Parts: sequence; structure tokens; C-alpha cells
Amino acid sequence: MQRKGQIVYPYIPNSVPETKQAMMKEIGISDIMELYEREIPAELRFKEDMQLPEPIYDEYTIKRHTEKILAKNKNCKDYLCFLGAGCAPHFVPAVCDEINGRGEFLTAYVGESIADHGKWQALWEYCSLMAELCAMDVLSIPMYDGAQAAASSIRMANRINGRTKALIPEKMSPEILMVIRNYVNSMPAPDIELVTIKCDSMGRIDINDLQSKCSQDVCAVYIENPAYLGTIETRSQEIGTLAKEAGAEYIVYTDPISLGIIEAPANYGATITCGDFHSLGIHLHAGGGQGGFIAAPDDMKYIAEFKDLMFGITETIVEGEYGFGEVLYDRTSYGARDKANEFTGTSTGLWAITAGVYLALMGPKGMEEVGTTIMQKAQYAARKIGQIQGIEIKTNPPFFKEFVVNFDHTNKTVGEINQALLNYKIFGGNDLSCEFPDLGQSALYCVTEIHSQEDIDQLCYALQGIVTC
Repeated sequence: MQRKGQIVYPYIPNSVPETKQAMMKEIGISDIMELYEREIPAELRFKEDMQLPEPIYDEYTIKRHTEKILAKNKNCKDYLCFLGAGCAPHFVPAVCDEINGRGEFLTAYVGESIADHGKWQALWEYCSLMAELCAMDVLSIPMYDGAQAAASSIRMANRINGRTKALIPEKMSPEILMVIRNYVNSMPAPDIELVTIKCDSMGRIDINDLQSKCSQDVCAVYIENPAYLGTIETRSQEIGTLAKEAGAEYIVYTDPISLGIIEAPANYGATITCGDFHSLGIHLHAGGGQGGFIAAPDDMKYIAEFKDLMFGITETIVEGEYGFGEVLYDRTSYGARDKANEFTGTSTGLWAITAGVYLALMGPKGMEEVGTTIMQKAQYAARKIGQIQGIEIKTNPPFFKEFVVNFDHTNKTVGEINQALLNYKIFGGNDLSCEFPDLGQSALYCVTEIHSQEDIDQLCYALQGIVTC
């Protein structure tokens, strides 16, 4: 095809001017814009000239142009990254990309039977593996991210017991909190009042304050374990006991990669477990490699409140063979339609399959090893950084993956330190000075299994140079 003296490649069917003219004549228009004018009201149309660059017609030049723009970004392949706060760099085995790149899986859409080429089985396998990791029985299809899963978990609790208060930690993930606040009071149901539980400076729950607030109108006690600031809630079983005595649901938000070495929430009383499985074999994708999960016991009072599809296994007429498909379809938001308790759309099904591949590859021993590795490297990094004059580690063990580093005695702000770290090709920790002002000039540093001793020592070298100059 030729346009304005240039060759267009690849060829796009029906884009030749003569063909387009014939098609427009057939439907009775002389200008392509007439198609839009019929549907878009005049007051909504953009009437000025769009300031667009000259078009690029061939595929190769478009590719080079795009790569040139993307090359301006500084990413975690070029720089060392110690930034976490909800999305951290983890190792992605090659088989994860190999499987999720297959044509029968390569879509975020969960899919109906018309598009099923093993997808239902793959999603069922993911649910089975994740349920085993969480020591739970039932999972729904994956949600958009962990924040969505947390908000829906509180909604579920509200519907299960009809109560209207939810207790949440005062020091929790600010991003998850924003989603919860927005979501719990945006659905056609009674408003849920969010009541904060006092915590120590690193986010561990104040048991006495929790006990004083565990009244008979509390639908859920929600905690993060590991917490946003990396600490492990050592009194998690006591929290669960208080929630149970008050007749409330005990919701625990967790990082699944920690469950190889940290007890599954169900085993210390959690009735609903939720979280984000981005750490299980998924690339960062500029923050887009996220997927939320909710796990619950095999009890219809929980199962009936899941908003999404669920997948099951059954025997077929052929002995030794099994079939996979949707179960309890009529009680999902898909089946209930306008009568649904919550609503949902296209899911992160591709990432669920990827997480299933990761869990199958790792197995129990692999999950234990990766959890232990993260734990050991994080402790090493905290100890080394804490030896630098003027820097203080605020997080007391035990903690997992993340810890708080304070720079109050360096006469520098976190922003200044992070800017200086870029000269060393390092992304520093998440600035906590706005999120939690009481922590002063502190940053949340994240260390995972991908960080070598050399990486951590390089960070310490850079920090030493920055705070002493």
C-alpha cells in the first residue's frame, strides 16, 4: 500500500483509498467523520486541530521511535532497586514467561468455554496451589490487585454478620487504605465505619486498644502481616482470639512469598486471608503486574459472599479423566447481574496462571528457601546500613523484606538522599516523611531474594558517601 509517497507495512486490509471510498459510498457517507458525528453529540467533539507529530507509516520506524522514547526511562534492569512499599522486584523463572506467553493463555480475560484451551484447568490449579499455601479451602478468580482484595474482604465480612464497623491498623499501607475507604462506602449497602487501632511506631497492634474497640458492632478486624513497614505481627493469634470473641471476622492481608517461613494466617485464626500475588513470578511491569486474592474456609457463609467466579473440578464420563469449569455461577456478580452484592469486570487471569506456574515450580521446599533467603538478606542489609554514622534502623526484628531507615541525624532529607542515590544508579527506599510524619525523615527499604551481598554493600557504600559529604 502507498500513501503520501511512503510504503505502509504491514498491509492493513481495506485501508487502500479506493477500497475505503467504495465502502463509504456503500453506506452513504463521503467523509469518515460522519460515522462519529452520528453518535457523538456536537458539544462533546473536539473542534480544534490536534497537535500531533507527522505519522509514521512503517512498522520498523515505529519500533525504533518507541524504543528511543522508552530508553529515557531508568528501570530496575539498569539500576539497583531497594524500593518496595507494595510492589518489589523478585526473581521471575523463565518458565513463567514461557507459559504465560502461550497463545491459549495470553490475555487478562478469564474466559468462557468458547475460549477455553486449558485455561480453566490452569486457573483451578492456581486456586488449589494458593489455597494450600494459605491453608484455606476456597479461592475466587484473581482480582485487580491486593488493595481490591482487601476492600472486598471487608465487604464480605459486612455481609456475613451484618455489622457496620471495621477495625484497621493506624499504620497500614496508605494506598490500600485509600482503596478501602473509597470502596467500602461506594456500593449499594450500609456504610461501613472504619475505626483505627493504635499501633506502635512500626505498625504492631496495640492489644489493649484493640480489646477496648472489639464491640458487638464490629464486622471485621483487619491486619497486615507482614505489616506495611515490614514488621511481623508477633501477637497475631491474640488478635484473632479477640476478633472471634467479639463475633467479628478476622481478615489478614499477607504477602504470599512470606508464607514459606511465616505461619499461614488461617493457622492463627484468620477467617479470611487476602493479599497481592505480584511476588510470585510476575515482572514489575511499571506497577501493573499485580493480582489480588481472597481465600476462605469451605463454608457457604463465606463462599456465598465471594463476588467473583470460582473454578471447580469434577469427574467426567471417562474413568480417570476430569473436567474443569465454573461453579456456583448464579451467586457470582456475573450470574446475579443487577442483584449482585458487588460488581467485577475482566480479571488478572494471566497473572493468576503465572503465579500458579511459579508455585508449582517452587513447591513447599522452594517457598521455604526463598522466604529464608529474603529474611536473611533483609536482616543483613539492615545491620550493615545501621552501622553507618548518622543512620538508624527503626524496625526491630522480626521483620520480613522491608524495614525503616531513619536519616534524622544526617541533616539530609529522604528526598535529597534518594536523589543522590540516582548518581550511583540506585533507587532508594520509599519516602515515609509524608505518609507517617511521626517517623521523621525515614524511608522504607526493601530487600528481596534478587539482591546479592555485593548489591547491599554497594548501597551501603553509596549511603556512606552521601551522608558524610
